[in-house]
Amino acid sequence: MAIDTIGANALATSAVTTAKIAADAVTSAKIPAGAVVASDVADGSVTTAKLADNAVTSAKALNLGRRNIVINGAMQVAQRGTSATGKGASSNFLVDRFKANHNGNSAGRYTVSQVADVHDGFASALKFDCTTADTSIGSSERFFIEYPMEGQDLQQFRKGSSDAKDFVVSFYAKANGNFTYVVGFYDADNNRTVSRTFAVTSSWQRFTINFGADTSGAFDNDNALSLQLRFYLHVGSNYTSASLQTSWNAVNNAATAGGMTSSFYSSTDNTFFLTGLQMEVGDTATDFEHRSVGEELALCQRYFYKWINTGLSDQYNFYSPYSPAQITAGLPNSSAICPMTFPTTMRAAPTVATTLSGGTLNRQTSTPFGYVAQMGTTSTGTHYVSQYLADAEL
Repeated sequence: MAIDTIGANALATSAVTTAKIAADAVTSAKIPAGAVVASDVADGSVTTAKLADNAVTSAKALNLGRRNIVINGAMQVAQRGTSATGKGASSNFLVDRFKANHNGNSAGRYTVSQVADVHDGFASALKFDCTTADTSIGSSERFFIEYPMEGQDLQQFRKGSSDAKDFVVSFYAKANGNFTYVVGFYDADNNRTVSRTFAVTSSWQRFTINFGADTSGAFDNDNALSLQLRFYLHVGSNYTSASLQTSWNAVNNAATAGGMTSSFYSSTDNTFFLTGLQMEVGDTATDFEHRSVGEELALCQRYFYKWINTGLSDQYNFYSPYSPAQITAGLPNSSAICPMTFPTTMRAAPTVATTLSGGTLNRQTSTPFGYVAQMGTTSTGTHYVSQYLADAEL
């Protein structure tokens, strides 16, 4: 009698080996769809040696380069300094590209700093430390950390089109205890928002949030502000009285941080730490994309550049690399022209604040590529440019 079926228990363990299976005996047509799932594949069973050349093509792999839209997400660059006290009355930058945004209504104050905090491959973090509490929250009060973006850097999200892509954000955060804050986007081109809550503790956590795609409202393709990523730490009832707006929609102020009850200003014990911020296209957060400090600095200098004369001993050398121009009082036509080329092309012609060792600044002009200052003096001594700050922030 013919044997039609051989039960699995009729085969000895390891009776069927690779050597006993003829080449091409098992084809894709003989394996039903879904027959082999991830749980059927043992850890480490698929190795590089078992993959044929060209088996994995670029179309089958994730794009693992230049995924992070955020500049300085590891908080490595702080051109303005590493600490500032008494902040909270007006908006300010410390760590490059991260702005503390205030509408000036809260009495709360804080110290902001770039701190060393080693964890998960990170060495630096942005820290806010409350120094003056504000427990009587006015309805219009608002304080958030903002990361602003140009529209031309966001075109890959295809926002406003039928094939719009998801906005995925990941970051590390902690505080001095348990707080629930809100993170979200503000689309400045189309007046649209979306927000989500996140709950911090006294330990570092990585948060990953998919804000979804938005098929309404394309970003302008230019160097102006199109999008802000915001971390709300203190808000009044004007921004919390409606249900949180968790999907992209037109701005509803009351839903911006709907239901948020935690406040960074509730006690002078409060702290908030942030690092490892990444924003990318797709539906899944990937590992943080680390870039070198030099590369991050160059990217930051598109928006802000600080130059300080570090070679004062060479001040009498007109062609000194440390000081682009000097002037000695009493010489005929006591004036000098100081030209300076920026290390990278800035986003736009910056506002330049120039400091001289003495004398006067008669006039100055700037372009995205550099600036020229005219110095003059009637006082004694030799004078030179000691510092300038070029600001082209969004």
